[in-house]
Amino acid sequence: MVGAQILSLPIASATGERTPFIDALFTATSATCVTGLVTVDTGTHYSTFGQIVILLLIQIGGLGFMTMATLFAFFLKRRISLKERLILQEALNQSDMEGIIRLVRKVVLYALTIEGVGALLFTIRFLFDMRPGRAVYAGIFHAISFFNNAGFDIMGEFRSLTDYVDDPLVNIVTMLLIVTGGLGFVVLSDLTDLGKRKRLSLHTKVVLSMSGFLILFGAVVIFLFEYSNPGTMKQLPLGTKILSAFLQSVSPRTAGVNTLDLASLRQATQFFIVILMFIGASPGSTGGGIKTTTFAALLGAVWAMIRGREDVVMFRYRLAQERVNKALTLTLLALALVITATMILSTTEDHHFLMILFEVTSAFGTVGLTMGLTTQLTLTGKIIIILMMYIGRLGPLTLGYALSPKQERALYRQAEGKIIIG
Repeated sequence: MVGAQILSLPIASATGERTPFIDALFTATSATCVTGLVTVDTGTHYSTFGQIVILLLIQIGGLGFMTMATLFAFFLKRRISLKERLILQEALNQSDMEGIIRLVRKVVLYALTIEGVGALLFTIRFLFDMRPGRAVYAGIFHAISFFNNAGFDIMGEFRSLTDYVDDPLVNIVTMLLIVTGGLGFVVLSDLTDLGKRKRLSLHTKVVLSMSGFLILFGAVVIFLFEYSNPGTMKQLPLGTKILSAFLQSVSPRTAGVNTLDLASLRQATQFFIVILMFIGASPGSTGGGIKTTTFAALLGAVWAMIRGREDVVMFRYRLAQERVNKALTLTLLALALVITATMILSTTEDHHFLMILFEVTSAFGTVGLTMGLTTQLTLTGKIIIILMMYIGRLGPLTLGYALSPKQERALYRQAEGKIIIG
């Protein structure tokens, strides 16, 4: 709400006129929830002041409010209370409070370091196309946006990175920023401490293996589907086709960056991207979706059932049944939200069903990819997408816990009954 009030001021727009509040609220929500969907073009509609406000919202939303609050507490030399440590433990998806403050310091250090390197590499490339001051500003903006999986860009006219579809440096740096931001800070911390511990945690192994599989599998599918599509890849050299296929596979990790025209993709590719967006990034990261670990737990449960095993086993570790139940609950809640929002928008927006499903899933997964529907949304449509971005960033389970009545411990268990399944 604070961001919306500021972005609606005349000083925040390039023309000096007030931005309609609903559009300012949409942009502020998208930035804070690190989504990237916008009803007005960030590069041309907002002034430099407005863009900096958006960038600050992205950084706060990406790192997390509690992480930023803790950072300010460090600067003010204020003691972190037990209550704040407990909230941080939940915010960073930790099983205990041990080392939680050290992890917060690492989160900030990793973020600033990775964003700094990304900004430098982007600046070097943009110097060939822009004035030095503009190149530095564009480098910083896009490094922060892409690392936080926000997908905002200032290229103008909703172009994203389509002008750089054949540029290896821009594509590779963008993918590395998206992947490092989407892995999660716990995984990054685990990787940097590998030399000391000599082993990776189960969480890190699952995140790395599932993320790698989804990126590689996604790139192959997109490459095969779009190879002969005259609207996207057909005219591109082989190397550029491979590069664009990988970026379009990495982007649904919730980054919202594209080098191909999404509206020109084949319907099979568009629907496949919807699936990737729904899965999203990893826990404790700057991304959204149901998360790669949730998807892995579901696959593990299916595989165990097919093999007639009682336990879900990953990397020689057994998952607790409570984790599998949580994964199933989260997925069903997420599906219910996406289906409900899609049905509502299908009645309020006069557009193709797949375009609406794509938009809703992009908002829920805090991805930011669009087939062009965002700018054409009605007032009701904008409100629904704002709510989906907000819920997607909070997580459906978080919202469910917040709204549900206080749970009381059951004093007895009901007798076991049987129903026919399948």
